[in-house]
Amino acid sequence: MARRLPHGARLVLASHNPGKVREIEDLLRPFGTTVLSAGALGLPEPVEDAPDFAGNARIKALAAARASGLPALSDDSGFCVAALGGAPGVFSARWAGPGKDFVPAMARVNQELGDAADRRAWFVCALCLGWPDGHADTFVGRVDGIVVWPPRGDKGFGYDPIFVPDGYAQTFGELDAAIKDEISHRARAFAKLKAALID
Repeated sequence: MARRLPHGARLVLASHNPGKVREIEDLLRPFGTTVLSAGALGLPEPVEDAPDFAGNARIKALAAARASGLPALSDDSGFCVAALGGAPGVFSARWAGPGKDFVPAMARVNQELGDAADRRAWFVCALCLGWPDGHADTFVGRVDGIVVWPPRGDKGFGYDPIFVPDGYAQTFGELDAAIKDEISHRARAFAKLKAALID
């Protein structure tokens, strides 16, 4: 049984990624939640050594919850390309290097794809709400589309400028933030979390 988060609760966002923090704060705003980021609290980043997004989300949520004594919401997400066997996948951030520079990461996707006819790709988001006592609930969302090159648009973050979601002509880097917030992998995972956990 999922443990519910009361309206107006204080919540640690277990992320040091400013783009993710901004998107999740926007999604939580209607619930009166006070969001404290792990980065702002100076919490250490745990080693993410699970083989999948859900496992890494759980590691991050429980580490932040135990360190802060508050419920913590984590997001583990990434970009997966069919012709690359699902890579970069859980290594999406690592492809961007320690400086989190996604320009070379996108170039690497394009280089490794070469002239492959299969351009299918998807974003996955696993959200986990963890509690100091070790309880955790995880929700996964996915959005499918294709890889394009060259990158287009300066909105969003990460691999957004090379991903066109199914049913659209613009990349995530070109789409208005309000549209992306309705259709993204993060929005889909959040809808599941909201239905189960938020009063």
